[in-house]
Amino acid sequence: MARFGSGNGLCVLYVMVGAILGGLLGELMKMSEMLSGVVPYLVTSYPVFDMTPVTVNLYVLRFTLGLAFAPNLMSILGVVLAIYLFKKY
Repeated sequence: MARFGSGNGLCVLYVMVGAILGGLLGELMKMSEMLSGVVPYLVTSYPVFDMTPVTVNLYVLRFTLGLAFAPNLMSILGVVLAIYLFKKY
């Protein structure tokens, strides 16, 4: 029987949640007056991957698909923390 928490899918989930929570924390930090000196460095996005949107028109249904990956430092720290927590627990 597999041990809960040992799967790759759960690790991916941890990483995604860590990135999202880190990004949200960075956005909340923007509103803080105390951290105004360091926040711009933590919340600046660095575009790594950007695929231009492609539109498919099927005359009955039209959809647009695109993908972009532009993390900020807080989301990267969230990913690192998530990986640490995954390995520890």
